[in-house]
Amino acid sequence: MIIGLTGGIATGKSEAAKIFKKLGCYIIDADKISKQLTSKGSDVLKKIEESFGNGILTSKKTLNRKKLANLIFNDKGAKLQLERILHVYIIKKINEIAAKKYKDADIIIDAPLLFEVGLDRICEKVVVIYAKHSLQIKRFMKRDRLSKEEAKKRIAVQMPIEEKMMLATVVIDNSSSLKDLEKNIKRIYSCFKSDR
Repeated sequence: MIIGLTGGIATGKSEAAKIFKKLGCYIIDADKISKQLTSKGSDVLKKIEESFGNGILTSKKTLNRKKLANLIFNDKGAKLQLERILHVYIIKKINEIAAKKYKDADIIIDAPLLFEVGLDRICEKVVVIYAKHSLQIKRFMKRDRLSKEEAKKRIAVQMPIEEKMMLATVVIDNSSSLKDLEKNIKRIYSCFKSDR
């Protein structure tokens, strides 16, 4: 079974993925794949440099992730340009891994842009992790050391969580404790398995 896992920034998606991993699922992390694909000297990094100029690299010729984040969260055109470069490679890699691992374990595709790039089409179930907006902002500010305005701005750039919730098989409210999140994931995963 392939399960898509998504949600808003700082809603607890990574924690949810860890819980699924403890339950024996194989995790495919889209963010990790993106980092691997944009490592120093990679073809993808060369394409990003061609599009955004060598100012997007650090002095060590690695991707300046902070600079890129500031750029894409402030310029919709730049965000779309980056997505056009990255998404083809990320989707190809996820499909390759899923095809190899499908027989061995249930797969979790942990992807912030699961719906936006169409990865939900290869998933049998989709779990959306949600948290109250005020809590999401608070967590995001703390995690990334952002001002309230910056956090709000970056959240606003993403697909609205309400849209993701409508497209989900299941929505998990992660506005409470980690213990509650774990309990809910165990219950939902157990239901998914009994559906087969």
